[in-house]
Amino acid sequence: MTDHLRWGILGAAQFAQNHMGPAIHMARRGRLAALATSSADKAAPFAAFAPGLQVFDSYEALLADPDIDAVYIPLPNHLHVEWAVKALEAGKHVLVEKPLAMQADGFDPVIRARDASGKLAAEAYMIVHHPQWQRARALVSEGAIGKLVRVSAAFSFDNRDGDNIRNRPETGGGAIPDIGVYIYGATRFVTGEEPEAILSTEIRRENDVDVWSHVTARFPSFHYTGVVSMRMAPWQEVVFHGEGGVLRLTTPFNAQVYGEARVELQAADLTVTSWRFPSVNHYVQQVENFNASVLDGAAYPCPLEFSRGTQEMIDMVWAKDAG
Repeated sequence: MTDHLRWGILGAAQFAQNHMGPAIHMARRGRLAALATSSADKAAPFAAFAPGLQVFDSYEALLADPDIDAVYIPLPNHLHVEWAVKALEAGKHVLVEKPLAMQADGFDPVIRARDASGKLAAEAYMIVHHPQWQRARALVSEGAIGKLVRVSAAFSFDNRDGDNIRNRPETGGGAIPDIGVYIYGATRFVTGEEPEAILSTEIRRENDVDVWSHVTARFPSFHYTGVVSMRMAPWQEVVFHGEGGVLRLTTPFNAQVYGEARVELQAADLTVTSWRFPSVNHYVQQVENFNASVLDGAAYPCPLEFSRGTQEMIDMVWAKDAG
């Protein structure tokens, strides 16, 4: 076993260039060694921060290289399952962007390929690797807000570019697949509970893509309400409201981009305790946890089974909306 992982990326996506590529190269015990793209212009920015980067002109060629240990897949949503399975069958560990699949049963071939290969496969659900979410889960579990009554979550941004994959149905676009996965999964992660029923859905679509939604749900011990939108001013917040206090995350999903990550605990007497996380990069944390799981056998914080559960909630939302 080597002391580090040699990573490759399938496709020169903008997000990979700006966030995950640098994170892979910065993370301890990992190195960005290869990129698959047919465009030299798209490869250039990656080579600028990853000297010695090997560029392949096809995804298949990168997967055939025995010197690559792990691959990151930032392709359009509808291609995730296909290439995750191909990468696992090629003997690579796999980190694939969310949503990994468009329905919960889409996870199943990836799970089977993971188990058959003995490799690590995970959805790139970076937020659970951030210490603010570890702190939030611990506080709720320890009873810092008493009995949980209500979870309220919101995530929005404004993207009206018709050519963007998020606005195209054929590439698995939509606000719920793109960012609903965050507010639904975060609720499950902190509480450890699964939704019993979707109580209501109000969804607005453009070009057969959901661009705004309000969803309410019943969990075993609390009520949930959440809004996601690709047609509103940027905003994000998650609130856990209990009988004895309120826990609020001010920058739950885009730490250092939207703002500083903070966890605020307001007690029943209105005193507030805050925890600040000004410099944590959750993309780097994610890759370091992935490297440690592969190299040391450490438990990975976000297994595919957890991610499948979030997609099950999304499937419940679609079913409720369909009537």
